[in-house]
Amino acid sequence: MALLDNFWQLFLVSAPWLMLGLLLAGLLNVFIPKDFLQKHLGKEGLWTTIKAALIGAPMPLCSCGVIPAAIGLRRAGGSKSATTAFLVSTPETGVDSISVSYALLGPFMAVIRPIAAVASAITAGVLVGKDESNTQPIRSDASDSGCCGSKVKKVAAEKSSCCATEPKPAPQSSCCDSQPVQKPTEKVSSCCASKQAKPGLWQKLMSAVQFSCNKLLADTMQWLLIGLFFAALVQTYVPEAFLAQWGNGILAMIVVILVSIPMYICATASTPIAAGLLLAGVSPGAVLVFMLAGPATNVATIGVVAKELGRRAVFAYLGAVIGVAIVFGFLTDWLVAQFGFTVAPMMGHDHEVLPYWLTLGSGVVLALLMVRLMLLGIKQRFAPTQASA
Repeated sequence: MALLDNFWQLFLVSAPWLMLGLLLAGLLNVFIPKDFLQKHLGKEGLWTTIKAALIGAPMPLCSCGVIPAAIGLRRAGGSKSATTAFLVSTPETGVDSISVSYALLGPFMAVIRPIAAVASAITAGVLVGKDESNTQPIRSDASDSGCCGSKVKKVAAEKSSCCATEPKPAPQSSCCDSQPVQKPTEKVSSCCASKQAKPGLWQKLMSAVQFSCNKLLADTMQWLLIGLFFAALVQTYVPEAFLAQWGNGILAMIVVILVSIPMYICATASTPIAAGLLLAGVSPGAVLVFMLAGPATNVATIGVVAKELGRRAVFAYLGAVIGVAIVFGFLTDWLVAQFGFTVAPMMGHDHEVLPYWLTLGSGVVLALLMVRLMLLGIKQRFAPTQASA
């Protein structure tokens, strides 16, 4: 009974902040243009890496969702450094995980966590970007020798202007053509031919809510519940001094890294697990290492790095993520010891931040949304069976 009570209390503490994070994440997903990343992250360099890390940090993508996004970014022309920085910062932190970190771990961890994630992403991007010469992305517009190459570029440039109203005179001759080039007289399609009505503010807000309550919540719900259950289990049955004897220093950090590598967990879901580790006596620095390394070093992400960026990039990727996580782990422990920052699960302190009616209402709404997604998943799973019968 105590286990269920602790689980429900943890769920209530997390609910309002998770709901706020889901809403902010949905707004980011709707209001940021889809081609924004490819437009600004196509070059190598430190500034591009920094932009990718800062863009990916608040993104509403977890460990599973960032993989197809990173692949699309790379194949659309994104540089290795930008792709790596985006692949690290996006799952390590986010608007939802920051809000849950504040609720479960306190304001200090909510501040240092995104700072460490961005630093880890920039370091990984810079190190992986040094291997850029070995695996250059294939460019479809590679120039050929002679006037044919320039002509291809001209044709591509003419096609890219979608709103030209006056036809340009056709070229008379070319050194590479056996027949004169003829300008097509009919236009197949134009982006200006039929103007589609842009969605209004209300439609965008509804799209943001739908994305948050469906796709994003479905991606994080399973591990979030597992994490909350783990935290409640530790709070109920594990004495605080059990792990305190080895919960500090490099040994604890190495242990949490080894535990986190096979896990497939997002930043939001890792937060309640981190709260459970704190309750068990693990140091704040080791907890931060877990929250950084867990979402960024799972087996699936490592496989994507090896396939898309090269095997040599895997060592740079892991070295940067793990190395920066350990450095910030020691920095966190030093800051807590030196300046007395409070890092503790904020169980029972939610009444000081939010009124109980808001906490309870958020918990009930979040629980209903999760039950709805579970029922939809069951219905979709058994739908093919019923159709075939």
